[in-house]
Amino acid sequence: MTSEEVTQLLQKAYSDEIETVMNYLSNSVVLDGVTAEEVKENLAADIQEELGHAEMIGQRLKQLDERPPASYDFEARQESLQPPEDSTDVLSVINGVLDAEEDAIETYRSLVDAAEDAEDPVTEDLAVTILSDEEAHRTEFRGFKREYEE
Repeated sequence: MTSEEVTQLLQKAYSDEIETVMNYLSNSVVLDGVTAEEVKENLAADIQEELGHAEMIGQRLKQLDERPPASYDFEARQESLQPPEDSTDVLSVINGVLDAEEDAIETYRSLVDAAEDAEDPVTEDLAVTILSDEEAHRTEFRGFKREYEE
């Protein structure tokens, strides 16, 4: 049987992925400037991957006789990933992405541990798979940050 902690972490991860999709989409539309193009393209590409994560998590919740959170269950938390007032402030978006990825990495590491404790290898495998993607996103945006700080 899967623990309550696993279910709560899956629901948090699902909500976070949906919020990330929303913020990546907003930022990929709002950013302006020649230097913003590569970041915008990466955000647009990452939207599909993050949406895929949400779909996999939703399916796992269903398999556990739970349901993914819906809009009334949603609580926005990604303050640093809100589109900037200055549409050329690419660095603030990069920093927001890094904050979101760090939060996701922490959530998926906790989910790996909770799933292992609950003897739930399917959820553990899912969390490891998504964790790998989130770590790759973090690496990519760390590179963008280094370029913008030079």
